[in-house]
Amino acid sequence: MLKKNLLKISATLGAAALGVAATASVANADTVYTVQSGDTLSGISQKFANNNSLVDSLAKNNNIQNTNLIYVGQQLLIKDNGEITQATQAQATTPATSTAATTTTSSSDDAAKSWIAARESGGSYTAQNGNYYGKYQLSRAYLGGDYSAANQERVANQYVASRYGSWSAAKSFWLANGWY
Repeated sequence: MLKKNLLKISATLGAAALGVAATASVANADTVYTVQSGDTLSGISQKFANNNSLVDSLAKNNNIQNTNLIYVGQQLLIKDNGEITQATQAQATTPATSTAATTTTSSSDDAAKSWIAARESGGSYTAQNGNYYGKYQLSRAYLGGDYSAANQERVANQYVASRYGSWSAAKSFWLANGWY
């Protein structure tokens, strides 16, 4: 966005230097972003602003009460100016503004992951139970002192992949044993 603004300023100054009246029209390229498994508000802010500056406005504009809790499939409108608001139904179904996101898990794995998180911590990244911490109630040793949401997601995915092969298999184990 900074680069685009610099180009606008350069074009305006260049035209002014030549004594030419400059008018520019810039089309907004709004984007509908669909929340994927593993996304966090800070991660989405990083994708669009390269920093965490959008986290508060993202939560406020989308009526998100708990900044550590967003849902897979939730659609957010990210305006060309960086403002993020809840996508309307019309915007969400417009192919020109939708984003294609790839995910390494199937929808059944996404559902199993969400199910486990709900059972383990109620979906809270700050839940604590003795030596276990976070959304997936991982051992503090696994988290290596980094309790951020992004690290919890990364470590949980690694743990499940190495131990069970998939979130669906981890859920099956949990159902049989009451833990994963």
